[in-house]
Amino acid sequence: MRDHTQWMARLGMLHPLIQAPMAGVSTPELAAQVSRAGGLGSLALGPCTVEQGERLIAQVRSLTDRPFNVNLFCHQPTRPSPERDAAWLDHLRPQFARWGADPPSELHEIYPSARGNTALQAMVLRRHPELVSFHFGLPDNDFLRALHDAGIVTMACVTSPEEARQVERAGVDLVIAQGLEAGGHRGCFDPADDAGLTTRALVALLVRQTDLPVIATGAIMNGADIAELLALGASAVQLGTAFLLCPESSADPAYRAALRHQPIAATAITAAISGRPARGLVNRFHMLGQTYGRPLPGYPRTYEAGKALHRLAVAHGCDDYAAHWAGQGVSLIREMPAAALIETLANEWREAVERVR
Repeated sequence: MRDHTQWMARLGMLHPLIQAPMAGVSTPELAAQVSRAGGLGSLALGPCTVEQGERLIAQVRSLTDRPFNVNLFCHQPTRPSPERDAAWLDHLRPQFARWGADPPSELHEIYPSARGNTALQAMVLRRHPELVSFHFGLPDNDFLRALHDAGIVTMACVTSPEEARQVERAGVDLVIAQGLEAGGHRGCFDPADDAGLTTRALVALLVRQTDLPVIATGAIMNGADIAELLALGASAVQLGTAFLLCPESSADPAYRAALRHQPIAATAITAAISGRPARGLVNRFHMLGQTYGRPLPGYPRTYEAGKALHRLAVAHGCDDYAAHWAGQGVSLIREMPAAALIETLANEWREAVERVR
């Protein structure tokens, strides 16, 4: 049997638990507490400028000397289409009009990709996190080689066996198997080719197909979930939604209230908020996407419109347009400090393993 635990020892992990790099919600404090508790904390640099990303990495370093993960977006930039932009903005116009405002006059690429981004790549190499992970695809080969030459572990999110084959051919060290149940953005390399596989189905396929260690993610909320996925052959799990109510996350009061006050929280996938499919708590934006029926401006151009509408609504006391990302297991969420959650999950996992022996 292959030993897929060496990478965890290399990263000083005591438990096979990774905190997902949730853009806009994960913080240096959250990453540091998870790593200090024996898991692997993560930062999401996708929405950041190079300078902002460098400050975040430095903040984690000031809080812990434990290894952590830095996550980069590797999306293909959208080809601008003034016609698509104008059509979507016109569709949103009645929503802005609720508060006497107009939508933006034009849309932009608000989140740069790591692909070919030499300034971002140079900063990451200079700051030298122990692990760098990729979402929405892979970076250019030169950057991957530079990371490996620097002794940095690499990890990429996939949603299908074909994407996993690309990851393995590129020489990435670890593969994240993201199921359809997962909260936040689907990690598809091309959203038009989403295989729609569940976490368990994808893990079962990948452990047979690849020699890489597989990290499972999607609707993992407790020790029983962890035990089941490790029994399928995953070497670790990545949890995001489970950490949203931790005091170290930056989820705002409205987000926290929505998570607490829905005993059976409904989630669904929509591209209407950002331009890429993402799972979150169902709100008015989901309905807007369902009634549109035309191509969206693409990611992240669509996101600029969504963020503008959300800011306007919040200024008038309305949270109908928030990006409250959450996975299908959200109703099982628990509210506790990150370190306590890691300890709880690790204990539950061991107890679940003992029950089946």
